[in-house]
Amino acid sequence: MRRKSALLLAILGRRGMKRRMKRALILFALIGSLCAADTVPHDLVNLAAMANPPVFDVRYATKLNFTGKKLYPAPAVWLHKDALAALMKVQADLREIGIALKVFDGYRPLSVQQKMWDLVKDERYVSNPSVNKGRHTRGTAIDVALVDLMGNPLPMPSGFDDFTEKAHRNYAGARPEEAANVKLLEAAMAANGFEPFPTEWWHFDLAGWEKYPPLDISFEDLASGVPIAKPVP
Repeated sequence: MRRKSALLLAILGRRGMKRRMKRALILFALIGSLCAADTVPHDLVNLAAMANPPVFDVRYATKLNFTGKKLYPAPAVWLHKDALAALMKVQADLREIGIALKVFDGYRPLSVQQKMWDLVKDERYVSNPSVNKGRHTRGTAIDVALVDLMGNPLPMPSGFDDFTEKAHRNYAGARPEEAANVKLLEAAMAANGFEPFPTEWWHFDLAGWEKYPPLDISFEDLASGVPIAKPVP
C-alpha cells in the first residue's frame, strides 16, 4: 500500500511539474512576443480619476457628432499622464476664478482618426493620418471649452466641431464676450504647457506632442486595464 501511495505521489508530482513547465513556456512565449512587437506602456489615464474632474460632453460616444455615427463605446476620456498632469493645473487655475473645463475629447485610436479623415479631408479640422498619424492618437491632444461651476457653458464663437471660420482663433466676427472666453481658455491652457491649434478654438496639444508615439489601442482594452500598446509605425 505504501509503495502504491509513493508511486502515485511520484506520478502526480511529475504531472504537476509538467503543467508548471508548460505554463512557464507559455509565459516565456508571451513575453517574447510582446518584446518582438515592440510594445510600450501607453501611460493613458482616464480623466475620471482627476480630483476635480471636468464636465464631460463626449460627442463621439453618441451619434450627435459630424459623422452621425457612434465612434466610441463609452463616454470616457483618456489622456497621457503628462497631459493629464498639465490639465489638472489648468482646472485648478480656472476654479480659482469661478469657472471650469468641459471636455469633448482626448485620446483617439488611429482607426477612428482614419474614419474621420475619410469623411472630412480638410487638415484645418481633421488630422491626416498619412501625414502625422494624427494628434489625438498620442493622448496629448484635448478638446475643451469653459463652463461655470454649475456646468453651464460660457459663450464661444461656434459650437464644437464647427468646420467653418467661426472656429478659427482669429475669427473677427465673434462677439466681445465670445472672443474674451476664447482668449481666457487659451491663456489658461498655454500657461500650463498646452499649444493652441489655430483653426479650432477648442483644440490644444501638449507641448512636444510629436515626441509621443501614436497609438491604436482600443477603448475596450483601456477599460479592461491593458497596460501596454504597440506604437503605430
